[in-house]
Parts: sequence; C-alpha cells; structure tokens
Amino acid sequence: MSNGTTTSGLTFDIRLSPRRRTPQEREAILENPGFGRVFTDHMVTIRYSTEKGWYDARLEPYGPLSLDPATSVLHYAQEIFEGLKAYRHPDGTLACFRPEANAARFNRSAARMAMPDLPEDLFLGAIETLLAHDGDWVPTRADTSLYLRPFMISTDVGLGVNNPSGTYLFVLIASPSGAYFSGGVKPVTVWLCEDYTRAARGGTGAAKFGGNYAASFLAQSQAVEQGCDQVVWLDAVEHRWVEEMGGMNLFFVFGSGENARLLTPELTGTLLPGITRDSLLKLAPELGLPVEEGRISTDQWREAATSGELTEVFACGTAAVITPVSHVKSGEGQFRIGDGTPGPITMRLREELVGLQYGTRPDNHGWVRRFDR
Repeated sequence: MSNGTTTSGLTFDIRLSPRRRTPQEREAILENPGFGRVFTDHMVTIRYSTEKGWYDARLEPYGPLSLDPATSVLHYAQEIFEGLKAYRHPDGTLACFRPEANAARFNRSAARMAMPDLPEDLFLGAIETLLAHDGDWVPTRADTSLYLRPFMISTDVGLGVNNPSGTYLFVLIASPSGAYFSGGVKPVTVWLCEDYTRAARGGTGAAKFGGNYAASFLAQSQAVEQGCDQVVWLDAVEHRWVEEMGGMNLFFVFGSGENARLLTPELTGTLLPGITRDSLLKLAPELGLPVEEGRISTDQWREAATSGELTEVFACGTAAVITPVSHVKSGEGQFRIGDGTPGPITMRLREELVGLQYGTRPDNHGWVRRFDR
C-alpha cells in the first residue's frame, strides 16, 4: 500500500492487485480486445457522504462491489456514468480527448439526478491514478484505445423513497477496446422507432443516466428484428422530429463539395449533448463546412435522400467515433442515403477527429490532455 496523487485535499491510496496479468497475458488480450469485454487490473473508488463530503479515494484491484440488497441504486436507479478514451500517441505518451468536458457533463447529470458534484480535479485525478498503474493496457494497434467508464451510484440502505441518497460511490473502470461496430468504418442501417420514446422535455434525456439506456433496449431489439444495427429516436410529442441514434448524435450532410453543409438536431433537453457532437460543431466550419443546429423530420429525411439533396448521414459518439448511416427503415418502407457507402464529408471529419485524438494532427483547441506515467 502506498500513496498516490493528492487532489481536492484527498490522497489516493494505492492498493496494487496481487493478481496482475503478466505482460504476455496482457498482450494476448490486446490482440483482440473487442469492446467492453475485458478490464484492466485495477479500478478507482471514491466515497461520499453528506457529513464527510468526498473521502476514501483509492486505487484497488478490479473486482466485485459488495452491496446490501436494500441499497437504493438497486431499487430507485440513482446512477450516472460517463464514457471517454485514453489513446497512445506516436511518442508513447497517453492522452484523453476533452476529459474536462466529460467531467462537466458528469456533474450536469449528477445535478439532474439529485447527486453530489464531483470536483473536476478529482475526476481527472482518478484518470491519472488509473493510467499511472494500468497505462500498459492502452493498446497500440490502429483504431484501438482504452475505454474509461466513470460512474456513480447511490448507496444508502433502505427502501424509503422520499429523499435522494445521502451516500454515494464513484468508480472508474477501464476496458481496452477495438472498433465499436465490427468491420471498422462500416455503414449501418437504422430503424425509425415510432412506437416508443426515449425522453420527453423535463425528463432525463440530457443526462447520462442508466435508465435512459434500459428504456431503449426494447426499441433496439425491435430494430434488430427489422434487420437494422441501431434505432433512431423521434420526439415524444409528434413522433416525427429526429433526435438521436441509440447512444449517438446524428449529423445530416446536404449537397457536396464546396456546397456541402451540415445539420444536426438541436439540443432540446431530450437528447444527450455529445462531446463528439460539440467537437464537430467547432471543427466543421474550420474545414469550410457550414453547420447548423436545427430540426429535421422523418418526411424531410426521406424526401431529401430520395431527391439526392441529402448526400450523407453519420452518427457520432465517444465509443463509435463517427459511423456512416447507409439505409433507413421504418413502418413505411426503406430508403438509402447516397450510394450506401461512406461519404467524403463523413470520412474527412472522421480523419480530422481521429487525428486529434491519436496525436497525429495539431491540437489548436487545447482539447488533448496528456497524462504522465
């Protein structure tokens, strides 16, 4: 046991695992890690109570959590999470893309779920601590990274539902990952969901809250039954305005070449404000691509694709980066986007974004945070 990083008045207690994988075992896993299937040797935990604030920060062996059967998160789902990645740059250093933005969104989610703020320096200190000891788990092959999953759960014991929990547990785990969709940059087919709603105004749609994802599983199963890869959510009132795709934001490309312009559904409080989405809103104009936040209906999507006015559609998010959309299915039939292959605007934006994340393009925005080991 030894002491690590000190931040927000807390020193991370370092408790190394006695069962760490050997370099040979680790390399064998990294040959084909998949996505979210295997995890590193350690995790970070920090506890909170209304009396103490945040306390007991530690790095400890990755393993099961012990929870009383009456723990509040198991009954009332007071839980939030984030997702970001650590990348290995050409010089061997480790870096994350806009982790401060993840910390800020984590706290916005916490506020919506009546949970305590986690200071940004504790959020970043947890990442630094984990990478200092599990940094060798960051893969080196193309299109691979170490996916980081910070989450917070309520831990009061009891079945009363009158007030939010007074105690919480923050955990950071990490999983080496390959491409989110098999086949790399492979266009996906999507299903327009007209039977179910992801979120309504005033709800939890803008929070990264586990219940939003649980509520999506039935519609995602419906999409798979229709031969689709992902579901596209529509607004809760009219069921005609496009919002987002599964856990990703959508962008629509109209025109081509010098006349190309982008549109992404505006933030209304019902869809997640993606960090990749926000990055593209800033990067696209720098590449000469006008972009606006607005509304697009399912009828407009179909008509513009049929006429050729709409040339490309792509989804974006931390896990999948940028993924082209090739076909759209609904109860009214199906239609194709462009020629069904990844379009030049989609690929240009993807290359720019990936170059920033992996350290092969200049970071003019100060978005890349390097972590010393």
